[in-house]
Amino acid sequence: MAYVTLTEIEWEQVQRVWDLLEEGNTERARIELGPLLEKRPGHADLRIVDAAVSLDEGEAERALRALAGAERSADPALFFHLRGAVQYELGRFDRARADAERALAVRPDSANTHDLLGRILDHLGDEAGAREHREEAQALDPENFPAPLEVPDEEFDRLVEKSVSELPPRVREHLNELPVMVEPLPRHEIIASEQPPLSPDILGLFVGRDMLERRHDDLPAGPGAIFLFRKNLLRVCRDREELANEVRITVQHEVGHLLGLDEDDLEQWGLA
Repeated sequence: MAYVTLTEIEWEQVQRVWDLLEEGNTERARIELGPLLEKRPGHADLRIVDAAVSLDEGEAERALRALAGAERSADPALFFHLRGAVQYELGRFDRARADAERALAVRPDSANTHDLLGRILDHLGDEAGAREHREEAQALDPENFPAPLEVPDEEFDRLVEKSVSELPPRVREHLNELPVMVEPLPRHEIIASEQPPLSPDILGLFVGRDMLERRHDDLPAGPGAIFLFRKNLLRVCRDREELANEVRITVQHEVGHLLGLDEDDLEQWGLA
């Protein structure tokens, strides 16, 4: 089947959807994409945009289905980048690396793809390769990809301890039997522990049964744990003040999961 390009007006509408995604307005982007998909069902370039919106919506499997018909799009670098990003979100790091490398072969100056490949290689244990691509992303686009914050492990651990010590006393009582553990990145078994898989970029995670699910006659079992993922936290923070705040928020959020609280309950427990 011959490739049929979109009209100039349709390309303008597509650009509007991309602009909305850039602004973080995913809901509006989905609404404005709808009529285009109805008018041009199955068009490769619209499948690309559909996949990008789905990825922002946290629907990686849906994004992958959209990309299955997008191979003939006008932008192969974007196709491979998006498919690599989707495979990354699904925890399929070898496939993600292959697609990110294909994208860079077409467009070697893509800061987004260098950043993606750096994160992929981190999960594959290639620290040197990850650092190389992070530095390339920074060189190409320092505003959006600044150098990751570097904090010694001991200093990071002290931030975590301080965040735990600042919790309300009645909350800290419930942490006596529950370890708060710092790991560099979420392990594959953690990512794959839920369906759909957890994002490799998660900042923290509570593993176990929350207190509202427990019963007095439960059989003895491990209480679970709260995990904080150091590299992900460092990557999203630009200075130590922001890091301290993000660690505190993440600890409080995961403690909230432990207690089985909803957003309204968090304030009552002093965790808002």
